[in-house]
Amino acid sequence: MIDYGLKDKVALITGANNPQGIGATTALAFAREGAKVALVYKQVFRPFDPEKTDRNGVDRYYAANAGSADVVESKLEEMGADYLILESDISDEAAVRDIYSAVLERFGRVDILVNNAATDDENGLDTIEKITQQVIDDTFAVNVRGSLLMTRELINHRGDYGRIINISTDAAQIFAGQITYGASKATMEALTRSVALEVGQYGITVNCVAPGPTQTGWIDEALEEAVLPLIPIGKLIQPEDIANTILFLASEQARMLTGQVIKVSGGHAL
Repeated sequence: MIDYGLKDKVALITGANNPQGIGATTALAFAREGAKVALVYKQVFRPFDPEKTDRNGVDRYYAANAGSADVVESKLEEMGADYLILESDISDEAAVRDIYSAVLERFGRVDILVNNAATDDENGLDTIEKITQQVIDDTFAVNVRGSLLMTRELINHRGDYGRIINISTDAAQIFAGQITYGASKATMEALTRSVALEVGQYGITVNCVAPGPTQTGWIDEALEEAVLPLIPIGKLIQPEDIANTILFLASEQARMLTGQVIKVSGGHAL
């Protein structure tokens, strides 16, 4: 069993209210390693059919993202974890400062930041022919501005240990049909390298995980059947696969690994 050396480290994770999501799964993984976890989420309300939330698909996914972090909190309580959960909007600079104030008041420091929160357009407007200014602004406000603001605060409140892990997508460089979402994630990959160069002097590493098609509740049977032939390993990625990679990047073992974009995709979108 690997000892990642994360006991009593403080991990701040955004986008953590979906019980099947990467953020929640990562929070539980850190807690199992004895880390203290601070979770940030924002309820995002999109239309869904309550009668279809008992199975994977967009209805289950939208329902999860519209909910609170109660399910995640109950799991952390069962584990006896030391945790803090905040509902906030990382696209707002004042809110980000408040997030850090709350976490620092509770835990005294932040050692690890996982920039997982993201948004996309669900109305089919994220193509070059249909794109709107609102879609562009809303997507970049969370995926880029929010992550940058969260990163800036960690740097400004840095201690003697620092790990920043950004979440992209394996198709970021070529994402026809979701051009703004893809562009925002490609931007995060570029920022990963740039920020890594700036903060290496502080002993802080900055890396990026780019998941492939991951079962966070949104992939129904029909979509799974369509996407599996595109994954050489032949399986959907699970949130645990992403969380395990994040744990390693946050560990002492990864101290010389920085500025990297790691695809966890089973070979999809290489």
